[in-house]
Amino acid sequence: MKKAFSSILRLQGIVAIMISIFSCTAKENNLGPDVTAPKPGNSLPTDSLYIFKERSDGYRCYRIPAIIKAKDGTVLAFAEARKNSCADEGDIDLVLKRSTDGGKTWGPLIKVWDDGGNTCGNPAPVVDQATGRIVMLMTWNHGDDHIGEIGDGTSIDTRRVYLTQSDDNGATWTNAQEITSTVKRPEWGWYATGPCHGIQIQSGAYAGRMVIPCDFIEKKANGGRGYSHVLLSDDKGATWRIGGISPKDKANESTVTELSDGRLQLNMRASGGTARWIAVSSDGGETFTDMKTDYALVEPVCQGSLTSGKVNNAFSVFFSNPASTTRVNMTIKWSADNGATWTKYYRVHAGPSAYSDLVMLSDSHIGILYEGGTSTPYQGIAFRQVAFDEFVKQ
Repeated sequence: MKKAFSSILRLQGIVAIMISIFSCTAKENNLGPDVTAPKPGNSLPTDSLYIFKERSDGYRCYRIPAIIKAKDGTVLAFAEARKNSCADEGDIDLVLKRSTDGGKTWGPLIKVWDDGGNTCGNPAPVVDQATGRIVMLMTWNHGDDHIGEIGDGTSIDTRRVYLTQSDDNGATWTNAQEITSTVKRPEWGWYATGPCHGIQIQSGAYAGRMVIPCDFIEKKANGGRGYSHVLLSDDKGATWRIGGISPKDKANESTVTELSDGRLQLNMRASGGTARWIAVSSDGGETFTDMKTDYALVEPVCQGSLTSGKVNNAFSVFFSNPASTTRVNMTIKWSADNGATWTKYYRVHAGPSAYSDLVMLSDSHIGILYEGGTSTPYQGIAFRQVAFDEFVKQ
């Protein structure tokens, strides 16, 4: 009897230690209060959620998601299709898949841009709500050039910016047109459009203006500092120019949305930080001010996505990223006060996850396209449709 009692005590001690270790790990990763009991479906139990899966359609890896809803309701999911590895350089094509049923099923892979062994990517699409035309900005570099070489000025070529358009809801696209000279300054080395959707301002003095979030890094000789910025178009995407730049450096990939009062909010990846930078614009993206850290938006130094719209006639802002100091815990957060506070959330995937993009599907659902897996974040790009009534309070 004593032996049995002793065994029970030992077993209880082991369980207590395991619970303690798990609890510490959860705290380190900022997984939130319900990590031990995630909501049903908040995982990747099968491949059924993947739109782009590693080692499929002739590509080793898919990364860098972007998503929009066309004027006719078609949902377009974009990605970089990386031919030989998951690396950021080399033979990379820009591809998409289309869904005409709100993301339930997806059509075949469509190549938007393939330039042989060179790097074509960073999709940043935006829809003109008047005509339905989809405009997308993208970036290019020589396939043998690396980020460091581009920044040092020792690369074969440089980072270039291109434009393509679709007038049939994403089924076909125009040939890539270079616009580097109007959107990139000579002292800038590395450059990235998005990667996520752009916006078209819906109200106020700047209604109709298209805004694409971007970032750049100065050439090493010019200081090597990194900033977020936006590109602006007042002619439905035909021409583009440089808009506001983040007031401080150490900002990187960014995302932008329109607030209820017509201002724009720029939300930025913080180089070396553990929470997001934010800044606001009162002049349609011409300038950004009041740059500060939003400590409620914890991050592992990773891209994130911002969008806004009405839910039950109440204006709402949504943000997605790996809500952790490591690349796990893909989460959507909900704000009812223009991002001042984040009162609700939905955990999309508790495991390894990285880049994402959000799209308002209807007045009852939001969609998220995100990188996720069980062993690494880069096993595929998945899509999930989330009902607003599935969000829970923080």
